[in-house]
Amino acid sequence: MRYAYSLTTALLLGGAAVSLATGYPAGAQIAQNDDATMSRVVPRSGAPASFADLTEQLAPAVVNISTRQRVEVQEQNPFAGTPFEGMFGRRGGGGAQPQTREAQSLGSGFIISEDGYVVTNNHVVTAQGRATIEEITVTLPDGREYEAELVGADPESDLAVLKVNRDDPFPFVNFGDSRQARVGDWVIAIGNPFGLGGTVTSGIISSVYRATGGGGAYDRYLQTDAAINRGNSGGPMFDMQGNVIGINNAIFSPTGGSVGIGFAIPAETAAPIVRQLISGEEIERGYLGIQIQAVDDDLASSLGIRRNRGEFVQSVVPGGAAAEAGLRAGDVVIEINGKEITPEQTLSFVVSNIEPGTRVPIIAIRNGERVRLTAQIAQRPSAEELAQQNQFMAPEENGDSLEQSEPSGEDSSIGEALGLSTTPLTPQIARQLGVSDDTGGLVVAGVARSSDAAAKGLRRGDIILSANYRSVSSNADLEAVIRMAQDEGREAVLVRVQRRGQQAVYIPLRIR
Repeated sequence: MRYAYSLTTALLLGGAAVSLATGYPAGAQIAQNDDATMSRVVPRSGAPASFADLTEQLAPAVVNISTRQRVEVQEQNPFAGTPFEGMFGRRGGGGAQPQTREAQSLGSGFIISEDGYVVTNNHVVTAQGRATIEEITVTLPDGREYEAELVGADPESDLAVLKVNRDDPFPFVNFGDSRQARVGDWVIAIGNPFGLGGTVTSGIISSVYRATGGGGAYDRYLQTDAAINRGNSGGPMFDMQGNVIGINNAIFSPTGGSVGIGFAIPAETAAPIVRQLISGEEIERGYLGIQIQAVDDDLASSLGIRRNRGEFVQSVVPGGAAAEAGLRAGDVVIEINGKEITPEQTLSFVVSNIEPGTRVPIIAIRNGERVRLTAQIAQRPSAEELAQQNQFMAPEENGDSLEQSEPSGEDSSIGEALGLSTTPLTPQIARQLGVSDDTGGLVVAGVARSSDAAAKGLRRGDIILSANYRSVSSNADLEAVIRMAQDEGREAVLVRVQRRGQQAVYIPLRIR
């Protein structure tokens, strides 16, 4: 899924890329509350002759959002390939400081109140990689610019709320009821594709509650053939009554441009989250603690059940709500809390919208028989906590090895020195790796293919117990050992590594 704003990278999905789509009249702010005005501008049933009157009323509330970012860049070694290569950039040795550059991102948003609350996508106002957001600017269609404050953001749903201020009231639009949307209904999208502000496109609802395969609690979109491109992210999708029924978010495209398959976050999902972000409430979501898989043809055939019904439990988090309820790996959950699990109504979506602490009935298929269980829904961990819990549960290779991955942009000093990305060993990760909960150390999350660590066989899932005979339980501990070694002129660090099912061994890793 690719965010449709200018700085995003496409991810391939099924051979194509899905991309996240990142003077006003005085009457704009009253149009929503004036039935006579709206009845005059809303097109009649059937194909509308024009969207011009409706657009004129709505466009003043649609804004351009830009960010100014400071990006840390890796400085190139001018001595690469020479005998002096190893002397460049050494920490503690007078090396060059990290270099930075400025960058910008563009997206869209819309004002939902006369006092200046603005809704957009979280990815529009979130720094990517090593960047830091320094300023957010909201530009109205009449060209006036306002510095915006980030009120709140929710990465799970990809929603964010900004606040801009001025003495005069802002034009605004209202959320509608996306549950009333039907396939074939007319919609218009207004946004800032490729930085071209105030662009209007029209189309129909192509599908309701479309899952794109991205997983998660909010993989549930309105699909449209209205043209959506990079820069449309965060912009509104309007129905023919002038209400926001979706927030443009993604496109499915083999080319990177619109091919008539766009996705919007439904208003029924967005509106409650926006209200909570504005009020400062903590957003609580339900959680079972299982890894699941859709029931495709092969899985359905192997289980002797019909496809597109229920979701298959691949694993159960020890001690979690599902485990306490008696769910097991291999079960197929077909109903929870009275709601049937289907591709349009996924288990993640249903559970996330159940209040933590609620006891709910579950119907599952186990060995061809129905079983009835009761679970007390837990609170869903943050996206960061979930990523940390799940990163070592990937399919294994060669019996006991986990698939290799490159280091992320995090832990940059460890990555620069050893070519490793590491994370503290938590009890949850320890259970995934088959070691006791009280084991201490750092887990290898990624290894640079060109590093000495890779050459000596380190891989994701290995546990670093110590470095230079000092216990390490945080990245800061390992960074301190590396700095000390560099200050003493050492060219390597001696790490003690534990691998699943094997005895711990000492490995010297060269400092890059």
